[in-house]
Amino acid sequence: MTMMSRTVFPGRTGLPDPEDEAEFYADVPLKRLIAWIVDTVLIAILVVLGVVLTLFTGLFFLPVLWLTVSLVYRGLTIIRFSATPGMRLMGIELMDKDGAPLSPIEAWAHTGIYAMSVAFVFPQLISLATMAAAPRGQSLTDMLLGTAMVNRS
Repeated sequence: MTMMSRTVFPGRTGLPDPEDEAEFYADVPLKRLIAWIVDTVLIAILVVLGVVLTLFTGLFFLPVLWLTVSLVYRGLTIIRFSATPGMRLMGIELMDKDGAPLSPIEAWAHTGIYAMSVAFVFPQLISLATMAAAPRGQSLTDMLLGTAMVNRS
């Protein structure tokens, strides 16, 4: 797999079939949960660092600071590695509908839609249900964008 050519599954297009290539989706919902916990802890550390570096004035705009750090953290790491550090730790990555890493526009769209979905309970519940029930374990954001989380090849 190379980031330059954006080819992940040489010789074919599209995401792996969940029935014929189930290994790409094995345990992905659980890995996503663990990755989310790891990423949340890392974001919290960065936010605390930001609060300290602003001599604690960051506490006055803590929700905005958290959102900003979270968006930048997720967006840049998905653009660069096709996964956040938590996802990389768990051996999973985001792929587009063609089975390639997300483009910068797709990565920012995924990050923005994810941020909006976690801001409200109902979309988050739908995401949890679709990750548990969908053949590819896709979240609501993944279904909207045609992306999927897969085990690294």
